[in-house]
Amino acid sequence: MPPASSQEQGAAAEARSARTIVAGTAGHVDHGKSTLVKALTGTDPDRLNEERERAMTIDLGFAWLPLSNGTSVSIVDVPGHERFIKNMLAGVGGIDVAILVIAADEGPMPQTTEHLAILDLLDVQHGIVVLTKRDLVDDDWLELVREETRERLIGTSLADAAIIAVDSLSRSGLDELVAEIERLADEVPGQVTGGRPRLPVDRSFTVAGFGTVVTGTLTGSVLEIGQEVEIVPSGRRSRIRGLQSHGKKSDRALPGSRTAVNLTGIERDDIHRGDVLTTPGWLQPTTMLDARLRVVADAPEPLEQNEPIDIFIGAAESPAHLTLLDNERLAPGAEGWVQIRLDQPIAAVAGDHFIIRRASPSQTLGGGRVIDPHPRRHRRFRTEVLHDLETRATGTPEERFVQALAEGPLELRAIAERLSIDVETARGMIGSIRDLVVPLGEGDNSALPPNRYLAQAVFVDAQRGIVMGLLKEYHRRAPLRRGMPREDIKSRLNAKGRAADALLATLAADGSVSDLGSLLALPEHEISLTADQQRQVDAYRAALTAEPISPPAPDAFGISPDLLAAMVELGYAVRVADGVVYGTGELTAIEARVKEMLDTNGSITLAEFRDVFGTSRKYAQAVLEYLDRQRITRRVGDARVRGSG
Repeated sequence: MPPASSQEQGAAAEARSARTIVAGTAGHVDHGKSTLVKALTGTDPDRLNEERERAMTIDLGFAWLPLSNGTSVSIVDVPGHERFIKNMLAGVGGIDVAILVIAADEGPMPQTTEHLAILDLLDVQHGIVVLTKRDLVDDDWLELVREETRERLIGTSLADAAIIAVDSLSRSGLDELVAEIERLADEVPGQVTGGRPRLPVDRSFTVAGFGTVVTGTLTGSVLEIGQEVEIVPSGRRSRIRGLQSHGKKSDRALPGSRTAVNLTGIERDDIHRGDVLTTPGWLQPTTMLDARLRVVADAPEPLEQNEPIDIFIGAAESPAHLTLLDNERLAPGAEGWVQIRLDQPIAAVAGDHFIIRRASPSQTLGGGRVIDPHPRRHRRFRTEVLHDLETRATGTPEERFVQALAEGPLELRAIAERLSIDVETARGMIGSIRDLVVPLGEGDNSALPPNRYLAQAVFVDAQRGIVMGLLKEYHRRAPLRRGMPREDIKSRLNAKGRAADALLATLAADGSVSDLGSLLALPEHEISLTADQQRQVDAYRAALTAEPISPPAPDAFGISPDLLAAMVELGYAVRVADGVVYGTGELTAIEARVKEMLDTNGSITLAEFRDVFGTSRKYAQAVLEYLDRQRITRRVGDARVRGSG
């Protein structure tokens, strides 16, 4: 595999020396999430005056916590009130560690359950449950809440999460909590520094003297000052004027970090929560998604075909409708394949997690993972569609590589983006699937640009269509010919040399064509004579039998070249030389007599042949030269001896 780019190598080195993870709070309103964040970090995440006046988090808040192992933790504080669930969903999409907060004096509450379900649907694998307000309850009550909480976690992605009791005001239990955060930080997989950077925008604002600033959790690759960026789905372009993480300015931002980006040439009103900031030209907005959907177990009723929903993906949301691809209805707790039709475009890639909710009454219905962000519209209950989705979801990277090419040729970069891998990784996979893909572009005289690939099966199917079309037309124009010359067909294919030979061998092996050596034909093709042609053939065959040694020429009986070729293919006659044709049986008898003479005398001359058979020099020479070609005889000087045939 080619070495990583200098940018990627630099990003990897920085990531080792300054690792960042993102933690997000979750939990019921007034259970002490913001107070806990302030106690941990010294930063009050409630940045809005209204939040401070009402003592209730309304929108996302942010803080950061440096750990003793060198990791820096970005903390996203989310609102707990059900009225602000959309704001909560905009903040938890990119977290590595969940901090589920439950007040010890109240225990799990409705939003505790919903937030836990959301974390489970988003497949957040690392988390801590924090029982706040420890000072308000005695040990027995605390143990009851701990047991109830543990029961609520069963069957979720946080089933094994540690449960830690704290008092944020006295700071009791905070050291234990920080130690657990540090332990989890070591378990969180490092961010891949390949591919394209993506920053889902969860906040945008204006800073006097600097202009528009957006924030989000960066994934995929680095961002750098001066870099051109694109806002999706609007398509607006800008450049990065400044970068900041955890209150510190930097020349570059690393994937996995909470990042603020100062943009030039773009107004605050030009960018909104849910937009994605990335490098230009690759991320296309979509209004349709193929996905695997799981319905929450406590959903009030099954999901129906064409169900109206709201979808939340990254920091974006959109009204949408469901197409159930493999079920009439999707029951609570069940999973199924769906196609989601969005009312407005969003940016998404394969592998992104999403949540669906009902707008009224407000309720989380389920969630899952995007399988294809740019699908065709599917008809329901199609086996081939479901099989394709299953391969996309669970197949090996190599299988998904080949599958990505099933609809037509793609450039390597486009393949990498579909698989959510970097280009070099995609290039490294080609060796293991060489027999399953066909390179197109350089060296094959096609009009396609270099660096494109097509699935071998798709290529063969396309070429099969070409070959069978050529043969069908050839048989129509030349019904008396046995088949079309192989070389003529090869000259019309989008494959050359050995690749063309291999392709034709594949078509012959699967029965698409009949391999007749130098000719190819459709398997069902047969030479068929008209009534007039049959009368001509019968008359000429009779003449060949009547004059077996010096037969008449075919044109004397009006036999055209095509009709003569048909007679030869049907085994009625043998073309010995130009204008010299023998009946098949008659020529066989001559050949047998010549063999007898050779066995008796050891050789035969042209004059001896002429005298024995009572024919002219023309026919004697034509027959002997024919027998030479068949290796029945072999010329030695003026005589013929027995050949190897």
